[in-house]
Amino acid sequence: MSYVWTLAEQSHGRLRDVSFELLSRGRILADKLDTKLCSLLLSSGLADETLRELIHRGADEVYMVDDPRLDKFVVETHSNVLADLVRRYKPHTILAAATSTGRTLMPHVAIKVTAGLTADCTELDIEEGTRLLLQTRPAIGGNIMATIKSPHHWPQMATVRPKSSRPLALDTTRVGNITRIAMQDVHHDARVKVLGLRPYEEGLAGIEEADVVVAGGKGMKKADNFSMLRDLAKQLGGVIGGTRDAVDRGWLSYPHQIGLSGKTISPKLYMCAGVSGSIQHLAGIKTSEYIVAINQDPDANIFQVADFGIVGNLFEVVPLINAKLEAYKKEDK
Repeated sequence: MSYVWTLAEQSHGRLRDVSFELLSRGRILADKLDTKLCSLLLSSGLADETLRELIHRGADEVYMVDDPRLDKFVVETHSNVLADLVRRYKPHTILAAATSTGRTLMPHVAIKVTAGLTADCTELDIEEGTRLLLQTRPAIGGNIMATIKSPHHWPQMATVRPKSSRPLALDTTRVGNITRIAMQDVHHDARVKVLGLRPYEEGLAGIEEADVVVAGGKGMKKADNFSMLRDLAKQLGGVIGGTRDAVDRGWLSYPHQIGLSGKTISPKLYMCAGVSGSIQHLAGIKTSEYIVAINQDPDANIFQVADFGIVGNLFEVVPLINAKLEAYKKEDK
């Protein structure tokens, strides 16, 4: 058992950001284990120039199983390929993003190779002496953080929340090998065919990728009041989000939920109103570049992490901001 592997993802011929986020996690683990970090991609058609960015972002080696039958995600086929690679190369650790792909593929593979798996991790480390992977994730509805390890089965396997870490800086001086691996015909499961894809409800797919997120909490008081936040999000070119309290009350649907029991986000601007700042919610926004908070309680926890804080009645402040932004845009024209 040697290398640390991270699973890269691509969309429309481009590597997804989660591929680079995983490498920042994997780099720390590989260095602690004094081993190599490898990025693995199951797809086809990506040029070496594209794959080389994985090396520039921290990988020592890149493996690509290159076959058109892997372009559309079919868990049976992908797990056959990955399980075979695990048996052949015996990695120490495999990390995947907690995306729909990672959450589907990793349990499938874990069963095949009889390994443990911890899902939705927010922190990872290596235990001194045992070299076991320490996997920390929220439990009991996000009320506690549990650290889990798998002492008897290998490889160590975990999925990691997207946006819970930042990619390493691009280093074009880094060099490494790119190896293309042929897919074996026996691994193709022809029983399942992808007939089509149905898009998310408008605005929901982008909350984790959005540069601007405007969110509301229990302080919004009712669903109708979120209209002012939607106006603000539209003014700023962003998307709408909310706390667990807001979702539990039915003011927003679950895909909008931000926090340990929802989405982890990392926008350039996170703006919130009526959000108190519970530990669970703060964990979902901690990598935001700028946090602007509006709350009438000067002692609210959200102000401890906010770059800019406005103490005041949100029902007065938010409409005022909307009016100012609208006037500014008119002047700019």
